[in-house]
Amino acid sequence: RNLLVSFAHSVVAGLWAVVGLWQLPGAFNDLVETTSPSVHLLLCFSTGYFIHDSLDIIICRQSRASWEYLVHHAVACSALLSGVFLNRFVAAGLLSMFVEVSNIFLTLRMMIRLGRLPLPAFYEVNKYLNLAAYFLFRLAPQAYLTWFFVRHVEMRGQGAFLMVNLVLLDTMILMYFSRLLRSDFCPGSRRPGSDDETKYLID
Repeated sequence: RNLLVSFAHSVVAGLWAVVGLWQLPGAFNDLVETTSPSVHLLLCFSTGYFIHDSLDIIICRQSRASWEYLVHHAVACSALLSGVFLNRFVAAGLLSMFVEVSNIFLTLRMMIRLGRLPLPAFYEVNKYLNLAAYFLFRLAPQAYLTWFFVRHVEMRGQGAFLMVNLVLLDTMILMYFSRLLRSDFCPGSRRPGSDDETKYLID
């Protein structure tokens, strides 16, 4: 059930982010002040999802198994709150939402593996689509966000707080990418007893 909710959020938020960027063609030039009602609503929607999913993990007593997932949600929510409440860094939040396009393929991957579905051909195709989406919609936007903050955002107050969040997310994304490569492309390099199929690999 939780995977289905995550998949639904990824589809809605991912497509919403693509449409939002089309509505804000100048977003890349000013990630701080560029905004629109639609993109602001997207940030509210995703913040609500992260809070709901965190509460679901806690209520279902999965906190210990999914603690990295909770950390990710806490960091993501704190980063999006500037857009939700102050209507600043909305375009930066929009760019970070492109990760949800990548999550569509990651969630499909998890559904096939956890459900042990007999779909080897589909899994093989999705494996390479997943890798391409990871580069295009997760690594590339995150790299641009980091470059923009280093070059154009004053590292005091709110800017410094968001930069710390950004560095934490950068670290998580690279860590998840390493796990994904080991699991799908270098299975022989996995440590004995390691479990790369935990839920937090999705986000």
